[in-house]
Amino acid sequence: MPRLKLTLEYDGTHYVGWQVQPNGVSIQSRLVQALEELLGERVAVEAAGRTDAGVHATGQVVCFDTERALPLKAYWMGLNGILPQDIAIVRAEEVSPEFDPRRWSHGKRYRYRVSNKSTRSPLRRFTHWEVFAPLRVEAMRLAAAHLVGRHDFSAFRASNCQAAHALREVRKVDVQGTSGDELSVTVEGTAFLKHMVRNLVGTLVEVGKGRRPEAWVAEVLASRDRKRAGPTAPPQGLVLEEVFYGDGPPPRTPGGTADGDDSE
Repeated sequence: MPRLKLTLEYDGTHYVGWQVQPNGVSIQSRLVQALEELLGERVAVEAAGRTDAGVHATGQVVCFDTERALPLKAYWMGLNGILPQDIAIVRAEEVSPEFDPRRWSHGKRYRYRVSNKSTRSPLRRFTHWEVFAPLRVEAMRLAAAHLVGRHDFSAFRASNCQAAHALREVRKVDVQGTSGDELSVTVEGTAFLKHMVRNLVGTLVEVGKGRRPEAWVAEVLASRDRKRAGPTAPPQGLVLEEVFYGDGPPPRTPGGTADGDDSE
């Protein structure tokens, strides 16, 4: 029975997120329906992580088992002929039967985009967080350096996050762009807590607005108190860009378990 790995790009604007939910249409439900039409069978789809309502992706990874053996080209060409225009398959691969898109992940990269124009931008309203006050980009960059490394990120997790612990390793937080136009915050790490990237960005924007000094971010991190951090940035600015994989599951952490990934 072949095991297939698909890489998806999608605009999450009109969806309740990746995961099937009773209150609306999800990316997962649309993909499962398309696969059933293509394969003539219902398959169970596993994903590298759950994106929230309004969040986008250029590199979401999913996999499934099927009894039908089709050419790889048939998956991306066939599915793209069935899926709605805001969801696309960008790559299809056959993988080992043991492959698990979540547990085999060695890390992810997210990008968050901020529109910093002085007036609203109709073309950016579904893809950026519109912040009209001028932002101090260099101050945000200096503040972001405090977040790199292996830390307890309890101050940046959602109140309903179900992860067993908040220890995560962040490899990179890169702030680029120009005040008065567009900024991006790229965050790369081994795994993430629910709303972690959006909470990091909301905190960095507080520094960018001049409301807090750069060192405040380190204080928030050390406090492990969500109430001390900045607001949760809105979902539409967030894109899951890439999920990284090696030849097998990542090594276990010193605590004896691999980092879990709740959702974004």
